[in-house]
Order: sequence, then C-alpha cells, then structure tokens
Amino acid sequence: MIETVESTFREALGPAGAFDFCSLRFVDERHDVLSVRQDVPEPASQWHDVGAMVTVQRGGGMGYAATCDLTAGGLRRALDEAGRWADLAAGRSVVDFDPIAWPHPTGEYEGPARQPWESATLEEKFDLLRCECAKLKTDDRIVDWSSSLWRTRLETLYVTSDGGRVRQRTHYLVPGLRVTANEGGETITRSFGGHGYCRQGGLEVLDELGYREAAPRLAAEVLELLAADNCPSGTMDVLLAPDQMVLQIHESIGHPLEMDRILGDERNYAGTSFVTLEMLGSYRYGSELLNVTYDPTHPGQFATFAYDDDGLAAEKQYIIRDGILQRALGGLTSQRRTGLPGVANSRACGWNRPPIDRMANLNLEPADSMLDEMIAAIDRGIYMKSNCSWSIDDSRNKFQFGCEWGRLIEGGELTKVVKKPNYRGISATFWRSLKRVGEPGTVELLGTANCGKGEPNQGVRVGHSSPACVFGEVDVFGGE
Repeated sequence: MIETVESTFREALGPAGAFDFCSLRFVDERHDVLSVRQDVPEPASQWHDVGAMVTVQRGGGMGYAATCDLTAGGLRRALDEAGRWADLAAGRSVVDFDPIAWPHPTGEYEGPARQPWESATLEEKFDLLRCECAKLKTDDRIVDWSSSLWRTRLETLYVTSDGGRVRQRTHYLVPGLRVTANEGGETITRSFGGHGYCRQGGLEVLDELGYREAAPRLAAEVLELLAADNCPSGTMDVLLAPDQMVLQIHESIGHPLEMDRILGDERNYAGTSFVTLEMLGSYRYGSELLNVTYDPTHPGQFATFAYDDDGLAAEKQYIIRDGILQRALGGLTSQRRTGLPGVANSRACGWNRPPIDRMANLNLEPADSMLDEMIAAIDRGIYMKSNCSWSIDDSRNKFQFGCEWGRLIEGGELTKVVKKPNYRGISATFWRSLKRVGEPGTVELLGTANCGKGEPNQGVRVGHSSPACVFGEVDVFGGE
C-alpha cells in the first residue's frame, strides 16, 4: 500500500508552483490486546487504522487535511482542502511559515523485534497469560487479578513535494500484571511497574522486563501491604525507584519544557508552564547531579525514531546539564516562532492529527551511586516504588504524587514496609533537592503509552529512562 499511496500522491500534486511546500504523512497502525482476568480469557481485541494527512504551505499560511480515502480522488480533495486552509491562514496565523526551511529527508527506520508477535500462536499467547494470571491468585484475600499484552505495529511514510521520503516501521509491546487484595475495609493494588513497563520490540521484551518472574513477587507484596501500617507523615529524604521517577520526569520536567506550552498554546486545555523562554540557557532547574537528555535514538526505548513527523532528523540533545536548563522541547515550528534551538519532537498520534511539540525519550542520565550506598546515607527516609496517583497544577509546578509501595529507611537501613506513601513538592525547587543519582545498574527503560495533550486530544507514546534517585527534605504523607 505504501508504494501505491506515494505514487498516487505525487501524481495528485498537480503543476509546479501551486504551493511553496507540500507533504504527505501516511500511517498504518495495527493493535492487538489480549487479557486474562481472574483466570478467564477475555475476548481478543484487534483494530487497524489507515489514513494520511496532507500539509500545504502557501503564501505564508499552512493548512492540513486528513483522509482515509487514499485513492487519487481522495488525495486530490485533501490537497485542495489543505490549500484552502493555507490560504485562509495566510497573514492571520501567529506564525509566518514562509521563512521555515522544511526538511526533505531521505531515510528508513526499522524498530527491533527479535521475536515477532506472529512467532507465537494466539493459543500460545493466551496460555502464557493464563499461566501468569494464575500465579497472582495465592490467597483468598486476593479479590482481583489479571494479565495482559498490548501489541502495536506502526508503519509510516513521510514524503515531500521536493523529493523527501522517510519510511519507518516500529513494533511496541506493553505487558501488564495487576493484583488487588481486600481485608475488611482495606483494598490495596499492586501492578507491574506502575504500568510503566513498555518497550519497542517483539515478545523478547517479556524476558527483558522479567515478566514471567514478576507475578509471585507482586502477589506477596500486595498481601504484605494489606497488613502494613500507613506511611508516616513528615519531612524526610525520599529514595524514588525508576518506576516512580518516570512520572516525576514526565510531569515536572517533560510537560513544563514543551515549547508550545511555554508559548501558551495549551492554556485552554492542558495548561501553561512555570518555565519562560528567558530561563533557557541560564535557569538552575536542579542540583548539579541533574542531567536530562532528549534521546529519540536510544535503541529499544518506547519512543525511538529516526525522523519526527515534520521530517526533522532525530538526535540526542541535553535538555538540562549539571542542573542548568539548556533548551526546551520545541519542534521546527516552535523553533521558528522563538528563534531558539529545540529538538526533533513534532509528533502526532495518528493520521488525522497534526504534529505538535511532544516528549519522546526524555531520560535522566545516571551518575555513580550504588543503591546500597544511597540507602546507607539516609538516616530517616522512605523508599517508594510504582506510581499509582498524580496531581499537578496547570503550570506544571505544584505537584502531589502517590506510590503503591513504600519501605522506611532508618539509620541507613531498610526497615518495615508501609502502604499508601505520598509526597508533594514544587517543580521549580524540588529538583534542586536531588542529593544522589544511581549508577547505570539502577537504570530502567520505562515509559507511558498514552500521554495526552492537544486540541483535539492526542495520546502518544513516551519513553523515560532513569536510575534510582534520592531527594532531600521532602514533604511525605500517608493515605487514609
């Protein structure tokens, strides 16, 4: 289909000079979701979505039109509609698109999949899920338990009127485990990585993430939490595991640094940012231990690609270096609007959405602290794992996060497990309390499959890599 769509689009372009720039972004996306709940297989879900978006630049205006009619007539109508919107936007848009030098890239990307989804039969995959689900039911107090696999195959083609052509094919896998226990009036849930375990790849991802070994541990932990005391309240050091650091990075670094949010584009829906353009290059975002990179080239991570949806080549860039804010997460259009450097992060969730500034792989770089050294250095604190709740204001500044599992640290040693651990802070100062950053052995590759933003809404895949980290003098509190 890709070759047919490309040739049809080029034939539909019409005479030279009808526009200043034109591109087509074709998307072919397939999803499979399998799940077993309480040892009963649920109906398999599968869906297939195919379409294309045409972008036209003319006279300083930009217009879009999306269609699932990929015939010559359908693409011509989309071109005409995009051209009409470009003409209407000319002279009225907040952006003059004329000076933007749109790339005309040529390349390909094929994501990893050493064990393709199709290498196992549907029966074999359900057998795996039944087996892992059964391991979760270890006690009568366990009242709900489930296992799941969500697989996506994404194929895209980006072509431009001046000869650009990029083809990318990516395979994603999101495995899930969830167990809930109840006793009296208390109900506790434990999940596989707080739903943060997701990678590019095939079925080999299950072994990379330890999926087949996780269920007995989760079942034991949920019962331990059921009998545990509530997390104490007070000011103390906090050691955050990577599956909580994912949320901390995402909400209080990623979103506030998206350049379109800084420019105010999201204020009606997802809010603004405490960050201003004047902060770029000089603002102390965190302690000297804070080094954050935007790296859409990281092998196997959830949001890895070769080119963004505007054709900009992916490359690793430091966003924060030694605690100082270096640049924002702005794609080509935002870079033109501000005159400031950005990154290759214009991304869309599908064929019927235009690309906007989005996180991809936003990673906190490791340092040299061993996990046992970090624990030994804490006199009074708590070790938290697996995010379960989050709340942050519309400027991405004041936040409150909760975790599934906590364990007290007293006199440099891990002591008793506590339930419902929570902490709060302010993004503008929280990262400056970063005291220790784990070495590479503490790093985990995680992410989220449904980061929401934009009007109309777009849910995209985001990757985060992080070591364990220690923050000092954090406001901690327990649940009711």
